[in-house]
This record gives sequence, structure tokens and C-alpha cells, in this order.
Amino acid sequence: MKRPHGVVLATVAALGVATAMIHARFRSDLARAAERAAQGSVVLATRCGPIEYQESGQGIPLLMVHGSGGGHDQGMLFARPLTQHGIRVIAMSRFGYLRTPRPLDASPEAQADAHACLLDALGIAEAVVMGGSAGAPSALQTAIRHPDRVRALVLVVPIAYRPRTVAESAPPQSDRFDALLMRLLGSDFLFWAGLHVAWDQVIRYVLATPPDLVAAASAEERARVKAMADRILPVSTRIAGLRDDTGLGKRLGPYALTTIRAPTLVISARDDGFGTYAAAEYTANQIAGAKFVGFERGGHLWVGHDDEVRAEIVDLIKRSAPR
Repeated sequence: MKRPHGVVLATVAALGVATAMIHARFRSDLARAAERAAQGSVVLATRCGPIEYQESGQGIPLLMVHGSGGGHDQGMLFARPLTQHGIRVIAMSRFGYLRTPRPLDASPEAQADAHACLLDALGIAEAVVMGGSAGAPSALQTAIRHPDRVRALVLVVPIAYRPRTVAESAPPQSDRFDALLMRLLGSDFLFWAGLHVAWDQVIRYVLATPPDLVAAASAEERARVKAMADRILPVSTRIAGLRDDTGLGKRLGPYALTTIRAPTLVISARDDGFGTYAAAEYTANQIAGAKFVGFERGGHLWVGHDDEVRAEIVDLIKRSAPR
């Protein structure tokens, strides 16, 4: 029988080995994530400052404005399938994400002006503008501030203004919850650990989607959800943008939605944990001729409806193309 101090030493040694293995796995995964985040993008000098972007496909130009925790990589993951339909996808990184620096004025209005600057630098006179989640405010502002540049407007699970007279579709997140979420998203290691040991919680609270819905989804849909989550790493290179996006919906005021003339499509799901459904429906009702597509289930990642969402987007783009 081993003496007690021998058992203690063996336990300490085992913990040390386990810690070293976990650290090595974390460093390896983080390095792969950083390499993946840099693939395919370039930083373009514009009159609004440097903007990181990548593009794919040929045809009708579409500016993809990513959501919270994203970047050009998240935007391209979502929009790349559209390239099969004669669409040229330009996916950029918003202020404070990856290699696009955060200026002093990082408001949705300033970001909208930067969208126009990117189109100028690429020699594109007019584009479809698509904003997902926290990318929706600057997409909306682009249609308001630069109406001649927006051929059509697509808003998917948009973070948008909702007047108090419109009932909420989900309980609002508290400031305490936002602080806890930022603590998780402020650490590469904590978020990486969450992906491995608290996957359902990441789906529910970070991706705002019911975990049971993901578990019951097709293998293709589960892979899409995992890819979206994986592309939040490294969070350390997205933290400036994440800070701006946290609580964004609470800071938004009413926009001049009635001035928007671009053909508009707005999509959301009632069980979106971020409560985008009510704001999305309100936004669509304020824009003349806008189409609202609402799902009862799907969460913030519209699980189970990806093909339908893509078909609706393609239909709008094709209908808005000049004859």
C-alpha cells in the first residue's frame, strides 16, 4: 500500500499532466482558429480607413454585414452558398473585428458610411446590402444614408429598435447577463472551454438558439451551427467589436424607416433568444413594401430553415436586379 504522501504526489502529477494536455490542445485549437480567420481576406485602404474583406462569386454584388462575434469569415460562411446563384458576395469585418480597426466613432451611422466607402474602393456603384443580427443597424443606416447605393436590403434576425408599444417576443437581457456574457466572450480560453464542456449553454446563451432544436436537426444543420460557434474564436481579435455590440439593442433609437425605398426582406424566428422577432416584424411594417418572413421555431440561427431563408434571399435579389 502506498503511503498517503505518495498518493498525493501521484494525484498532483496526474493533474499536472492533464493541465499540460489541456493547455496544449487549447493552444493548438486557437492557432488553427486564428489561421482560419485570416484565410481569404485582405485589408483595403478606403477614405473611411482600412477595412478587411473577402469576396467570392460573380454577378450581382452583395455586401454581407456580419453579426456579433463575427467578422468577414462569419459573413462568408453564411453568404457563400449565394454565389451559386449569380451573386458576388463581399464579406467585410465591421469596426473592431479582426483586422478592421475601431475608430472613435463606431456608431451604426459611421459604420454605414464605411460600407459606402468600401463599395467606392471596390468600384461598385450599387449593391444588395444584407445585415445579420448586430449587423442590421448599419445595414439599415446604409439604406437610409446612402439610398442610391442599396439595390435591395436583407435583414436576418436583426437587432433593431422596437417601441415600447410593441410587445416583446422574448424577455430582455439584463445588464448583469450582458456582463457575464462579456466575461465569457472576453477570454479565448473560457470560450474554448465552453465549446467543449458546456456546448448546450453556448447554444442557448451565446447563439440564442434552443439546444433541443439543434440536437434534433439534420447533420448538415448541426454542422452549420458548430461552424458559426467555432468562428467566434479567437474572441481576443473580435473583442472591441463585441463590446460595442453587447447591449446594442438597448441603445438603439427609432430610425427613419419610412424613407427606405429599396426592396426589403426581413427574417426572424419567434423563439430567438435575443428577441429579434418583434423588432423585425415592426421594422418590416415600417418599410414600404417590405416582406416579413417569420418562423415559429428556429432560434437566432434559424435552425431547420436555412434552405428556405436562402431561397427567399435569392428571390428578392433576382427580383430587384435591373432588367
